Amino acid sequence: MFTLHPRLDADTLLLGTLPLCEVRLHRDSRYPWLLLIPMRAELTEIHHLNEADQAQLMRESCQLANLMEKTLDPDSMNIAALGNVVPQLHVHHVARFDGDDAWPGPIWGALPTRPYEESELAEAADFWRQALSAIDGFTPVA
Repeated sequence: MFTLHPRLDADTLLLGTLPLCEVRLHRDSRYPWLLLIPMRAELTEIHHLNEADQAQLMRESCQLANLMEKTLDPDSMNIAALGNVVPQLHVHHVARFDGDDAWPGPIWGALPTRPYEESELAEAADFWRQALSAIDGFTPVA
C-alpha cells in the first residue's frame, strides 16, 4: 500500500494525481518546484519500478516538464530523483532562472527554505491545479 514519507508530506502540498504519480508543490517559494511521487509501495529507485511504470513515469515527467516550460519559460529545467535525505522515490521538477537565489548552482542545500505565506501558497496551488488540468489524466485534489 502506498504511503507518503512524512518529510515529503511536510515539505509539499498535494495538487492532484496523474495515472501513476501524485503531483505535489514544494513549499519553498524561492523556486517554481513540483514533484512527482509514484503511488507505489516502498519504492526508492526508478529502476525498481516495473517497465510499464518506468515508461509511465517518464511520460508524466516529460508532460510536467513541458507544461512548466510552456507556462514559465525558464532558462533551465532541473529534473532529479535524489534519495539521500528522503528515501521514497520522488522526482523533482524545478524551473530555474538566471538570477534566481541559487543560480547557477543546484538548489539543494544552497539556502534555507523560504515558505510561502498561506495566501501565496493557496494562490500557487490554484495556479498549478489550473495549469495541470491541461495534462490528460490529471485529477485535482483540493
